[in-house]
Amino acid sequence: MENQTRLKHILSVIEDLKKQGHKPMTLLGACPNSISVIKASFRAAKRNNAPIIFVATLNQVDNDGGYTGMTQKDFVKELKQEARRYNYTGEYIVAIDHGGPWLKDKQTIEHWTYEQAMEGVKQSFRSAVDAGYDMIHVDPTVDRTLPKGQIIKIETVAERTIELITYIENYRKSKGIPKISYEVGTEEVHGGLADETVFNKFLLLLKEGLAKNGCGDAWPDFIVGKVGTDLSTTYFDPVVAKKLTSTVAKYGSYIKGHYTDDVANPEEYPICGMGAANVGPEFTVSEYNALEELEGLEKKLYEEGRVAILSGMMGTLEKLIVVSGRWKKWINEDESADDFYAISPERRRWLLGTGARYVWQNPEAVAARISLYDNLNQNGIDAEEIVLSNIEKDIDKYFHAFNIVNLNNYL
Repeated sequence: MENQTRLKHILSVIEDLKKQGHKPMTLLGACPNSISVIKASFRAAKRNNAPIIFVATLNQVDNDGGYTGMTQKDFVKELKQEARRYNYTGEYIVAIDHGGPWLKDKQTIEHWTYEQAMEGVKQSFRSAVDAGYDMIHVDPTVDRTLPKGQIIKIETVAERTIELITYIENYRKSKGIPKISYEVGTEEVHGGLADETVFNKFLLLLKEGLAKNGCGDAWPDFIVGKVGTDLSTTYFDPVVAKKLTSTVAKYGSYIKGHYTDDVANPEEYPICGMGAANVGPEFTVSEYNALEELEGLEKKLYEEGRVAILSGMMGTLEKLIVVSGRWKKWINEDESADDFYAISPERRRWLLGTGARYVWQNPEAVAARISLYDNLNQNGIDAEEIVLSNIEKDIDKYFHAFNIVNLNNYL
């Protein structure tokens, strides 16, 4: 692995295996939006003997603790602790997901200026490098200073991407820290990378700019591509994916998919040459559904006189999610941001399931979970095991669909 980042080593092994006749592979990026997801990820990785990438947004993990309550240093320590807990000795990659100005909700809500937002992102990147992260996703594709509806110019995206990568590289080298990997771009249309011509222009500008700044060897391993999946669709487009993977292969990069949650055809990712794919909210919903199932068991035991006081788990979560206002981020244009209960029951359930990640670490939610687990544990039901198993089931399907079971044997 000398002169290689940990990620590049894994990708080169996958390429060698493919040349030897092994099935193509796609790496899995798990969004660590709760301690339960981290535990389940390591348990699933251990059982499948496969590497995993932990992709943490700045909303989740940052200098202010994010909504998980963890700083970058805490996060790295937590991953090491959970790996030890489950005796996972395989490879795992620690990464920032969507690192860019205004991609941390706080910056948008508080109307940070461009200078404030960029400095905030640079502080986050410095902390990630110091903590020992393996990869940073540099994503300056949002510009809150532009009029509503106006798309940021691709030249600006490239310029800011170059600036941020150069900044990280200079900081890393000044501290004598080993090389890290990079990911760039976004699947969102606002980044302008959905258009093939613009996508190619971005790559050329990025190549020229990094070389000019003496950072040619920091070329990104992953370019995020719009491959059909987004917040409201679950079909992966193999035709588009193959075209994009072929384009970035000329630069020595791989396409990374986002919004892979509940995708209908995950087995096509490796076939199309996708380097990796991120899954996040799906695992939150898995955890939410498991807690709902457990509360149903708790109520049954209560009626039988085997539980003294109900935990109120789901009611607590709903109250906290609604009060947080974070659900407003995901509403449709025809839905009210003023009245959660004016939204249809089906949509409310989706908003609660995906929004639960923002409040898992709220003291009230933590207390309700402890009460729920305790009520069930006293009745011989291992509550946490049920929650983790439910999340693992959804993680497992990606390890198998992406053909990376037993990949650790070769690493």
